[in-house]
Amino acid sequence: MAAERFRSLADEEMTPEQKRVAEALRNGPRRGLPGPFHALLRSPALADRVRALGDYIRFENSLSAPLRELAILLVARFWRAQYEWHQHRKIAIEAGLDPAIADAIAEGRRPAGLSADQALVHDFCRELLDQKDVSDATYEAALARFGERGVLDLICTLGYFGFVSAILNAKRHPTPDGKTPLRPLGPSHG
Repeated sequence: MAAERFRSLADEEMTPEQKRVAEALRNGPRRGLPGPFHALLRSPALADRVRALGDYIRFENSLSAPLRELAILLVARFWRAQYEWHQHRKIAIEAGLDPAIADAIAEGRRPAGLSADQALVHDFCRELLDQKDVSDATYEAALARFGERGVLDLICTLGYFGFVSAILNAKRHPTPDGKTPLRPLGPSHG
């Protein structure tokens, strides 16, 4: 991969507004400036709004942590966002997601042994990512299982992490040290 863009900013290089947002990130649930935030600090007001939205998506979402992380893995794989994939693979497994599920997603396969909720999240996400729409049957099943808030939280998780993945890819954020990069998949896979 080519050189990373949007280098990390040292505190002494930051404007007062950048410092305020950086401190909010350091003192919040992320405990630092991970992934896209050094790039986003170029627009402190945007960085602060993304931080607030991300706090909801990551930490207050109505979906259980394993289901939320399954959705994040699917969108990170779709975008082939290396940093996002590896960070959230670890988080997903810590949240209780079977590593075999993550491995199958990495390889572009439908995971075997999904629970009913996992299968529903998987199908909803894959349809929305691949088809840019969700079938009536899948939507109605998700609505019956997760309610309107849960469906909206799932859609917004995909949107937020698609946004984050686009930033990470454009800034050429490196794959974490020692991690094998995700390989490209054919056109029918994420």
